[in-house]
Amino acid sequence: MSVTRTPAKHFAPLAIGAPEPLRALPVRLERMIHFVPPHNAKIRSRLAELVGKVDVILGNLEDAIAANEKEAARAGFIEMAHETDFASTGLWTRINCLNSPWALDDIVDIVAAVGNKLDVIMLPKVEGPWDIHYLDQLLAQLEARHAIAKPILIHAILETAEGVKNVEAIAASSPRMHGMSLGPADLAASRGMKTTRVGGGHPDYGVLADPGTTPDAPRAFYQQDLWHYTVGRMVDACLAYGLKPLYGPFGDFSDPAACESQFRNAFLQGCLGAWSLHPTQVDVAKRVFSPDPDEVAFARRILEAMPDGTGAVMIEGKMQDDATWKQAKVIVDLARLVAAKDPDRATAYDL
Repeated sequence: MSVTRTPAKHFAPLAIGAPEPLRALPVRLERMIHFVPPHNAKIRSRLAELVGKVDVILGNLEDAIAANEKEAARAGFIEMAHETDFASTGLWTRINCLNSPWALDDIVDIVAAVGNKLDVIMLPKVEGPWDIHYLDQLLAQLEARHAIAKPILIHAILETAEGVKNVEAIAASSPRMHGMSLGPADLAASRGMKTTRVGGGHPDYGVLADPGTTPDAPRAFYQQDLWHYTVGRMVDACLAYGLKPLYGPFGDFSDPAACESQFRNAFLQGCLGAWSLHPTQVDVAKRVFSPDPDEVAFARRILEAMPDGTGAVMIEGKMQDDATWKQAKVIVDLARLVAAKDPDRATAYDL
């Protein structure tokens, strides 16, 4: 039998002196989570100009950081957090996985040094609620010790078969949960999938059309999305608990069209953003995860025609009712968030 905390205990601090857990996530724009290697001094020196161009800066301590550079990356993250004014841009870090030799020092050192500037810890290879419970309790103790004013949130990466199996329990595990990202490369390995691609489709994964009436005529082949099922499960689990689902990485920097297609699929399924691993992917994510101006204009017409969200109206020959009113509100609310940060899009949206 599953044992969970009672509602009263769920929102109680897990350490004396820790800040009260949040009952709702802050409303923030997180279209692209831009990864930077903190041990690279050249990249750190460009942070000030990057901050205004992205929604979140993430100091990466895990994959892509060599074992002999882990401590330098951690120290570099602390340095960049101290030296940079992030304004409305979020500051995240991806720590090493909990069974690694570096995770404990990542958590303890970073919270002690820059806990009041840190918004989110991204936790890799989350397999179940027990991983979140461990980090939740430890963060509360550290927040109490170092007088951290607001709770540091946790963003889980789904990159194992067990994690996907337990996705709803992970979503429900703590009020500290921010959301989840798809980690396609490690998930592919965990599942035994026969692909070495990091995100995106595979040319051999698709549906072959039925043969035609003409013998030996070419048959159409339609490539399918390897990640559709997992993204759908993740979105449902996140939205059921008020969390934020994100698409993860797209590893082929030479194919921006495929990156945009994958990001757009995730956006249409309900994801609010994606990782950008290369500067060229920042504009792709900004374009995809910001609503289209024509869609915003049509959504505003729906809201104006149905001020209280009830009844039904006809707009351009299409019936609109309370269900489409809710869809329109999602689009307009997102457009207002985007417009507050992006003057060009504010003009395009007429907001």
